[in-house]
Amino acid sequence: MMSVSTARTTNVVGRRGPALVVLCCVQFMLVLDDNVVSVALPSMRDDLGFSTAGLAWVVNAYFLAFGGLLLLFGRMADLLGRRRVFLTGVALFGAASLVCGLAREPWQLVTGRFIQGAGAAMAGPAALALIALLFPGTEERTKAFGIWGGIAGLGGTTGLVISGALTGLASWRWIFLINLPVALAALVLLPRLVPESRAGRVVRLDVPGALLGTGALVSLVYGLLRTGELGWGDTTAVGPLVLAVFLAVAFVAVEARTAEPLMPLSFLRFRFRAVANGATLLFSAAMYAMAFLLMVHLQTVLGYRPLMAGLAYLPYCAGILMGMWLSSRAVIRLGVRPALVISFLISVAGLLLLSGVAPDDGYASGVLPGMLVTSLGCGLSLPALTVAALTGTTEENAGLGSAVLSSVQQVGGAVGVAVLVALATRRSDALASQDDPLHAATEGFSLALTVAAVLLTLGAVLIATLLGKNHRPEDALNAGEAPANHEDRT
Repeated sequence: MMSVSTARTTNVVGRRGPALVVLCCVQFMLVLDDNVVSVALPSMRDDLGFSTAGLAWVVNAYFLAFGGLLLLFGRMADLLGRRRVFLTGVALFGAASLVCGLAREPWQLVTGRFIQGAGAAMAGPAALALIALLFPGTEERTKAFGIWGGIAGLGGTTGLVISGALTGLASWRWIFLINLPVALAALVLLPRLVPESRAGRVVRLDVPGALLGTGALVSLVYGLLRTGELGWGDTTAVGPLVLAVFLAVAFVAVEARTAEPLMPLSFLRFRFRAVANGATLLFSAAMYAMAFLLMVHLQTVLGYRPLMAGLAYLPYCAGILMGMWLSSRAVIRLGVRPALVISFLISVAGLLLLSGVAPDDGYASGVLPGMLVTSLGCGLSLPALTVAALTGTTEENAGLGSAVLSSVQQVGGAVGVAVLVALATRRSDALASQDDPLHAATEGFSLALTVAAVLLTLGAVLIATLLGKNHRPEDALNAGEAPANHEDRT
């Protein structure tokens, strides 16, 4: 006769597929809202009367809350229950989406975006932690992370397509209101599919560490966002960055002495996790900036309207889907390190192709080839980076591992946009007085993408030289579970 525990395990295994679908749909929604407003910003400005500075905070408020609160909510998911924190985050995100969709004043939209970011910071790490625990086996976890990472990349680019389509055909308000059925479905379905899980022992939340860590992340993201707007010489931009460094140093000092820290410093001592997060930082900086700059290029140099600019990203989505399909197979057959090096180098080739676009090349002859190659590399990279960054995570720290990875992605994206967009702008401005404006804009675009390619090349070198001797996913997992093995420590 089957025991109760065996029956319960069998039921959970049988529901893992539907649970993964629900969690990935929510992740798609969360990542989509990273940049879904980009194409719709002019329409929002006209309808609600935004100032130029205020309009930037429609984007920045989401990044600030999402990037700043990830570490805190990721650890809370481990302590309070991943399913509980996930459902709370989804409910908060859905309510905030309704506020954004019905906003009549600029402050209402910005407030809604901030609350959206907070909800995403709760739901994102908890969802990834649930996937890590639902799929404990090496091969099945690799495939699940492959789907997850691909969906995340797809959401990042599909946001531009959906935003352009909805803004051009209906209203910008629908880019928020379409979140409501997804959130409602997740709230209804997930409790029936996924059991609650939390850290195996009772641990108190490290309040000083939470305050310092959250403060450091919020200051860092805010400073980077302001730097992108005002430049590196402005004190209102540099001040938050200096504060972030001070708070980060204090955070490390507190965590080293706390019995039950928010983020044990030993967490990143394993080479796979440390190197994977470092490579993710470089990857996010390059790819976030590329997506932003390419959208600007399509609308300013090629003269596309929002709907056409969004539709122009459809091939990019197709390339990510292809890369996602290949990624888990590459990781299983080649190993994590070779798969990541190859995927990074493919993205480098794509960025260099895009950087060579001339003002009169057009879309099919100039933009499309580089876009397809870059998207293939991106689709290959994201799942493999997720596998490496969550190597060896356990029941105790799955939420923390997910939060660290998500924080690195957000900070990397903010750094990339702040630095590379400023670099492109300065290059364009320097040439504008003595050259055709379209040619000057293209030169700035090309310079920034070349620097992005250099960042990915550094990432490939980092992975090839420092990821360690473990090639296969199962070897990486064993390394993460064997603290005594000095081969796998930094």
